Amino acid sequence: MNQNRIALLLLFTLGVFFNVEQVFAQGTMAANYCNNLYPLQRKPYIELPIGSIKPTGWLKEMLLRQSAGMSSSLDLLYPEVMGERNGWLGGDGDQWERGPYWIDGLLPLAYILDDDLLKQKIQPWIEWTLASQREDGFFGPSRNFEPEIGLQRNNSEDWWPRMVVLKVLKQYYSATGDKRVITFLTNYFHYQLRTLPYTPLGNWTFWAEYRACDNLQIVYWLYNITGDSFLLDLGKLLHQQSYDYVDMFWNRDDLTRINTIHGVNLAQGIKEPIIYYQQDPDSLYIHAVKKAFADIRKYHGQPQGMYGADEALHGNKPTQGAELCSIVELMYSLESMLEITGDIQFADHLEKLAFNALPTQISDDFMTRQYFQQPNQVMLTRHIHNFDINHGETDIVFGLLTGYPCCTSNFHQGWPKFVQNLWYATADNGAGALVYAPSEVILDVANGIPVKIVEKTCYPMNHVVTFDIEFLDKMTESAFFPFHLRIPSWCRQAEIRINGTLYKKTSGNRTDIIKREWKNGDTVELILPMHIQISEWYENAVAIERGPLVYALKIGEKWMKKTVKDDPIRYGKFYYEVLPTTPWNYGLINCDPAKPENSFIVVEHKDKCKSPFPWNQENAPIEIKTKAKRIPSWKLYNEMAGPQPYSRMIYGIGNAEFPEEEITLIPYGCTTLRITEFPVLRDK
Repeated sequence: MNQNRIALLLLFTLGVFFNVEQVFAQGTMAANYCNNLYPLQRKPYIELPIGSIKPTGWLKEMLLRQSAGMSSSLDLLYPEVMGERNGWLGGDGDQWERGPYWIDGLLPLAYILDDDLLKQKIQPWIEWTLASQREDGFFGPSRNFEPEIGLQRNNSEDWWPRMVVLKVLKQYYSATGDKRVITFLTNYFHYQLRTLPYTPLGNWTFWAEYRACDNLQIVYWLYNITGDSFLLDLGKLLHQQSYDYVDMFWNRDDLTRINTIHGVNLAQGIKEPIIYYQQDPDSLYIHAVKKAFADIRKYHGQPQGMYGADEALHGNKPTQGAELCSIVELMYSLESMLEITGDIQFADHLEKLAFNALPTQISDDFMTRQYFQQPNQVMLTRHIHNFDINHGETDIVFGLLTGYPCCTSNFHQGWPKFVQNLWYATADNGAGALVYAPSEVILDVANGIPVKIVEKTCYPMNHVVTFDIEFLDKMTESAFFPFHLRIPSWCRQAEIRINGTLYKKTSGNRTDIIKREWKNGDTVELILPMHIQISEWYENAVAIERGPLVYALKIGEKWMKKTVKDDPIRYGKFYYEVLPTTPWNYGLINCDPAKPENSFIVVEHKDKCKSPFPWNQENAPIEIKTKAKRIPSWKLYNEMAGPQPYSRMIYGIGNAEFPEEEITLIPYGCTTLRITEFPVLRDK
């Protein structure tokens, strides 16, 4: 190992230690919830059963809108694939990933909302899948059909779509306790252990090799329930046949170049080393993943937490696309890694995606979505763009099937799984709030004492998070248990108040653990002051951040509905174009990263902070005012923002005759059109 790698290893070791040392220092064995069984590494945080966590406030509104939108009706809106002909319902239609993708998001949505109609839509998929298992353990579609436009009717035995179904079944068991799932998965994993040596993951397609961690997760989950030792043998085999991400991240330069990996494969596979770390606790697995995130940020990163990958990895120009599938899969990867490591970096990154990237790429009514989004996105038209792939020029317009329909099928998991990972049981028999949003949770703490904690907040639009504690057993007035609170890395100094009295001030980038005898009616107030920060990106451009939110130029929008006449089977019957009605080609002036408060004025609309739906221009609760000048040479190229002007250009950028203007920035997640990475004009 060379000196540079040794230095990186030491650096990452220190970073991990200071983030999670308090979590791993807890020695109490968790009795309330099932942690990893020996020899798997014990987790600091344990996922709660589906239904334990309920969204409130704006987050509940998001799930209700999702339920009223396409999530509940894809069988009607997209019957060619999601209707009764689907292979996962026993039909002769589409039999690959799209049907399972939909159910992977619809199921947690249904059970979190406790919606009987949605549950009824899910059940036929569950029943057919369970009934399809052969005596040898194999399950699912097994017959290939002739090609048909718009359907995937081949590779019926591919390992990959079954991995999505494994996630569905795990969630179904979590929600219902249906013991058929345990028998079913045990039989299938026996089949895998027998079959994979002769028919490896890459036998049909390469997707299973890149995404084997989704299979591996369920193997470990089942092991923690049954203790069957053969599952550990299967875990090793799946890791061996998986794409070697450690080698890619640690030894090769793939992440410094373009077109080296598919963006969704990266989003899903980046968690594989940390998933396997549970069985083989070599710290290199964690360090390799953290190095990967650093390289992605440097060479492909975008301010909203994503990376340029449209579809293959494609650099850090602010007009490169980020796929919706990549966003929800990266969120799921971060949620999975957070549970295993307790690392603050993963929680911070998860919030950045959820509060910036995810809301903007789905319409307010959840009936249309973009395939790709751009940080600098100044018009959405059906036109050729500088992407790695082209789907009939429909890749950035809003539609049901525009771009490619995998995202229509897969985005549904984003918000429900985010809700599912707001709260955790902890390895020290406490409660952990690692990601913040309005919600409430019921869980067992201490010696199996049920407690309800209500989280009241307008976060991320506001900096105050309040927790009300209530014991559900009327005979219980108090209990001693630890309460874990994440202090984000962007927070300079937080305050924790208990029942109105200052408990402590604490720095960011840590998990604070409050150990005390909690009484019925206790209130904890977490105050996370948000300050403007300036981050640097492509061509020395800057992005404006405050707390977990990224801010972007507010641009006037004109939406136009268009008909698809040339290929409605592939791209849907209609789509929406969006044109700008106000200028967008601004450069910032007086932008001093050391003193951002001199250049930016924050305006909070407190009435809008309490809005049940703050995620659009009209309802944006926070505005940031600053000075800027238009850059006449910065024009459209291929109906998108042209090449980024270089920031602080010597001798100026040729716009001296243009006056200073005050521009308005709003949260990225409230925008459709935007400039996020701004050129900076050189001071004279």
